[in-house]
Amino acid sequence: MSVLFSENARIVLERRYLKKDSHGNPCETPEQMFERVAEAVAFADTIFDSQADVVKTREKFFKMMTSLWFLPNSPTLMNAGRQLGQLAACFVLPIEDSMEAIFDSLKNTAIIQKSGGGTGFSFSRIRPAHDIVQSTSGVSSGPVSFMAVYDAATETVKQGATRQGANMAVLRVDHPDIEAFINAKNDVNRLNNFNLSVALTQSFLEALEKGKNYNLVNPRTGKPTGEISADKIFDMIVSSAWQTGEPGVIFIDRINESNPAAHLGKIEATNPCGEQPLLAYESCTLGSINLSRMVTGQTIDFPRLKAVVHDAVHFLDNVVEINKYPLKIIEEMSKKTRKIGLGIMGFADMLIRMNIAYDSKEAVDQAQKVMSFIQKESRAASATLAKTRGNFLAYINSIFDSPSTPYMRNATTTTIAPTGSISIIAGTSGGIEPLFAVAHVRRILNGQTLFEMHPIFLEMAHKQNFYSDTLKGEIAAKGSIKNFTAIPEEVRRLFKTTHDIKPEWHIKIQAAFQKFTDNAVSKTINFSSSATVEDVRKAFLLADKSGCKGLTIYRDGSRMDQVLCVGNEKSKTEKIIPRPRPKRTSGFTERIKTGCGNLYVTINSDDSGICEVFGKMGKTGGCASSQIESVGRLISLALRSGVTVDSVIKQLIGIRCPSPAWENGKMVHSCHDAIAQVLKNVVGSNFIEKQSAMGVCPKCSGPLAHEEGCLICHSCGYSRCG
Repeated sequence: MSVLFSENARIVLERRYLKKDSHGNPCETPEQMFERVAEAVAFADTIFDSQADVVKTREKFFKMMTSLWFLPNSPTLMNAGRQLGQLAACFVLPIEDSMEAIFDSLKNTAIIQKSGGGTGFSFSRIRPAHDIVQSTSGVSSGPVSFMAVYDAATETVKQGATRQGANMAVLRVDHPDIEAFINAKNDVNRLNNFNLSVALTQSFLEALEKGKNYNLVNPRTGKPTGEISADKIFDMIVSSAWQTGEPGVIFIDRINESNPAAHLGKIEATNPCGEQPLLAYESCTLGSINLSRMVTGQTIDFPRLKAVVHDAVHFLDNVVEINKYPLKIIEEMSKKTRKIGLGIMGFADMLIRMNIAYDSKEAVDQAQKVMSFIQKESRAASATLAKTRGNFLAYINSIFDSPSTPYMRNATTTTIAPTGSISIIAGTSGGIEPLFAVAHVRRILNGQTLFEMHPIFLEMAHKQNFYSDTLKGEIAAKGSIKNFTAIPEEVRRLFKTTHDIKPEWHIKIQAAFQKFTDNAVSKTINFSSSATVEDVRKAFLLADKSGCKGLTIYRDGSRMDQVLCVGNEKSKTEKIIPRPRPKRTSGFTERIKTGCGNLYVTINSDDSGICEVFGKMGKTGGCASSQIESVGRLISLALRSGVTVDSVIKQLIGIRCPSPAWENGKMVHSCHDAIAQVLKNVVGSNFIEKQSAMGVCPKCSGPLAHEEGCLICHSCGYSRCG
């Protein structure tokens, strides 16, 4: 069976998923990859029934994936049927308050990340900085210092891993070092392999509501070390999130209220994107249903959806069984609870096909309707499996242990996880996020750019006779179509993008899905660059009141802002301070012909965008070389001070000297003009420059988007979270 993939999907598959030969070239087709995965996962049936019809199961799984109705998480696609065989995406490891335990967990982290998994930790058990260490008569350095050690280890391990390592650090709001934790990533050069979440307790939230103080507790002694204002700490969280997008929050007591196996312990941490709360040493197997393929006409095809849910639960339970776990203790714990996380992608596309705007009550109603159906049917499918395979080992004393639920194979069945890469493979919108853009620019290997337009929009544009090649380029330059009056209002209503939608609607959609999700929901609440600190504060409070289990926000362009003062107001006497150049940047060097000879222009980027530009003539020395060096230094200083690349290009483009040259049919007026032309080719459009404030993709230099609690590149499928 041949699957019709988009060009971008095939690039993602070839780069990340398909088996490669000794020269690094793909040695299987996408269809062969699906055959490999289907056969490996179907084989698990024989573990429970030696007479099982494995061929029938394999064909069922193969059809489900090749029809792009359901795709498992990336490790399963990459590793099923291969030697590594590690199929789980997310893990949580404990960190106890001793040097031995801290470094035991660090060793285990390296083993997990080498196998392609992401790791979450609570650092809340580590004694605070300056606390006594009796064994050495010294003092503790505190949890944040150990986070830096874990970050450095991840940076080293990921160089040889199949997927980039990612971590989640959680600290309870009542830990004495909470202020240092909240501010830990305000320096954008620190902890770049970590997401941060503050675990907000119910007692803290009650103190916040009443404007009272709450206790800070030393985890070593279990005794209060003093009181602090809940308002002060919450303002710090909000201000830091407004500034950099970190930390997020998790509502830890709410998470534990729905802990299905509370008798095994309390949940203290989540996986890197926050959607999977796990006990110590648990892992979880994830997969997502493509809702855009579950629509017939303008209605959800519930019979098809039901069949896919049951087949997907069967698939994921088989994955739990055949997975080659990185540690024996993780295998034992994972099989005690057999947690699976069936989620969705393509929700925004589903709404468009159903003629429903994302920011509407109808969308909220559909979110609840479709997710309640998936949850009900996934539990029914799990119960059916339990009748022949047995309940999960920790079923006794779990929340399911009752006469009304005598069978349950999996302690959890639903999770809304990030789908950055697999949604590109499926050709649909990511997770439950709105559209990233109606059209965007994609760079291809020879340096050219392609405009890619949303397929449903393209179909409507042709059908309603408002399509043109000019319009395609103009939309790609903006991303959003909200101000395109030539496009019918009804179409603009349906195709709203992330920044067209008010934050409260983002939260309403997240809360609607959370209501019928066992685990949690991965989503980013996007704010415009003009959003205030108070806007962010309201969002965190609304998430709590709406029943969310956590919240991640990102204010557009916020990582370009320099932290210059304490508090919400900036002094009128502040001066712009360029952000420091990190130790390591990523970039490229391009050769361009000028009248003075070949000019080699190097452009480097950090997590906040392009940070330095410099040039070197083929012939060294002379006045031209010194001028080029000076211009490069000034450009770099401007870019690290928040000046847009477009502004730099505007100042340099067209500057003439007595010796112009021709390059690829275009005149290069001077060395300064050459630098501007290289920058212009990199930026591509105003829209790309706007998005580059979120960071530049390390794989293709495209813009990174903050979605699903992660950094995702829509150009090549890169995901910082794996």
